[in-house]
Amino acid sequence: MPYTPHTEYDRTAMLSELNLSSTDELFREIPENLRVQKGSLSLPNALSEYEIEKHLFRLSRLNRSSFDLISFLGAGMYDRYIPSTVSAMISRGEFLTAYTPYQPEASQGSLQTIYEFQTMIAELFGTDLANASMYDGATSMAEAAIVAHGINGRNTIAVSDLIHPHHRQVLNTYCWAIGLKTEVVPSVNGVCKLPEVGDQFACIVVGHPNFLGNLEDLSAVREWCNASGSQMIVSTDPIACALLKPPGEFGADFVVGEGQCLGVAMGLGGPAVGLFGCKQEHIRRIPGRIVGKTKEVHGDQEGYVMTLRTREQDIRREKATSNICTNEALMALANTVYLCAVGKNGIKQVAEASLRNSRYLQSKLEAIGMKKVDSSRYFCEFAVDLGKNAAPIVDRMLERGFLAGLALGEYYPARENQLLVATTEKRNKEEIDQYVSELAAEVGR
Repeated sequence: MPYTPHTEYDRTAMLSELNLSSTDELFREIPENLRVQKGSLSLPNALSEYEIEKHLFRLSRLNRSSFDLISFLGAGMYDRYIPSTVSAMISRGEFLTAYTPYQPEASQGSLQTIYEFQTMIAELFGTDLANASMYDGATSMAEAAIVAHGINGRNTIAVSDLIHPHHRQVLNTYCWAIGLKTEVVPSVNGVCKLPEVGDQFACIVVGHPNFLGNLEDLSAVREWCNASGSQMIVSTDPIACALLKPPGEFGADFVVGEGQCLGVAMGLGGPAVGLFGCKQEHIRRIPGRIVGKTKEVHGDQEGYVMTLRTREQDIRREKATSNICTNEALMALANTVYLCAVGKNGIKQVAEASLRNSRYLQSKLEAIGMKKVDSSRYFCEFAVDLGKNAAPIVDRMLERGFLAGLALGEYYPARENQLLVATTEKRNKEEIDQYVSELAAEVGR
C-alpha cells in the first residue's frame, strides 16, 4: 500500500467538500461512549516515510519464515513450491481488485477462471461438481455437515477424532448455532473406528488422509453410510488425490478440503481457500455459488455466467441455511493458475515426490530408533514417537534451523511424546539427512 499522508490542508479541503467543520462531526453517528478519547491511545511520535519503512523491516525480521527455516511442519498448511506464474497472475489489477461478478458482461475473465477452478477441483475430487470455493477447509467441512442435516433431517453429526482439531472446533460452532449435536468417533491405530450402525446420524466426517496423515478405508465408510442412511463426507488433500483414488470414486456424497497446497502461500496461516465438491443430486442444497458456461442468445460465442447461488443470504435471507455468500476468488485463482502451470502430470509428480520423501524420512528416523506410531498406510505425513515430550524439542529445533513438525500433545494428550512430521516435494536428501541428525542430537539418540 502506498504511503499517502494527509496534510492539514488536505483534511480541511475534504471536510469543506463534505460541508463539515470537524472530523468529530464526520463520525457524529457513533455514540460518544464508543469513541476512543483523544490522547488515550499513547501513540508514538510521528515518523517519516523512511523511518516507518525501517521500523516495519525490523518488525518483519522478528518472524522466521520458510525461507529461514527448513520446514517439516504440515498439519493442514504445507510448504509447497509455488510457480512464479501464480503471483504474476493474481497480482494483475483486473483480478486483484475484482469484485463479485454479478454483471457477466463486465466479468468474463473472473467468471472463466472460476469455471476452470470448479472443473479441475471436481476432476481431482472425483465428484460430479464443485462450487466456486469457500472460505477455508474448515468452513467447507462444516457447511457440508449442515447440508447433510438438511437432506435427512437428523440432528447428530458423527466426526472422526482424526479430523483436524481446528476444523472440529469450527464444526462445533456451526452445529451449536443451529442446535445440532456433534459426536466424536474414536480412532484405533491411527484410523477412524466406525460407530455402530444407527439412524441418528445425519452424516459421518472422515479424513483421507486424516490429521495424522493416515489413509482411511473409504469403502468401509461407504458401506456404513449405506447401512445407516447417512451422508458420507470426506475431508481430503487435493495433492493426494492426484495419486490416490479420489473420494468421489468411493461414492462420497461430499468431498471437501483445504486448497492452500495448490499455489497459495502459507502466509502465517492464511488466507486459505476451501474446496467443496459433491454429487449432482445435492446441487440445489450446497452453499456458495456455481459458475456455468453458456452461449449467446444470438450467435455461438461462448460466455460464462453465475448459474446458481440458491442458498445465499442475498437472495432469500429469511430462508437461507448458510451465511456464506461469496468465495475466495483470488485464492481460487491461485489454485487455478497452479493447476494449469503444473498440469495433470506435474501434480502427480508433486504427489510422488512428496511420497518418496516421506518414505525416506521414515527409514532414516527408524534407523535411529524413532518409529512411526501407527501401522496404517499414509501419504506424506506421519506421527513419530520421540520417547519424551515433543513440545520443548520442537522449540529447540527452531534454533537449529528447522520447523520440526507439530507436537501432538496439545491436541491429543496421550500423544505428548509424538511429533507429526510432513514432507513435500521441496525437501531433498540433504535436508532430510540434516534434519534427522539434528533431531537425534536434540532428543539424545
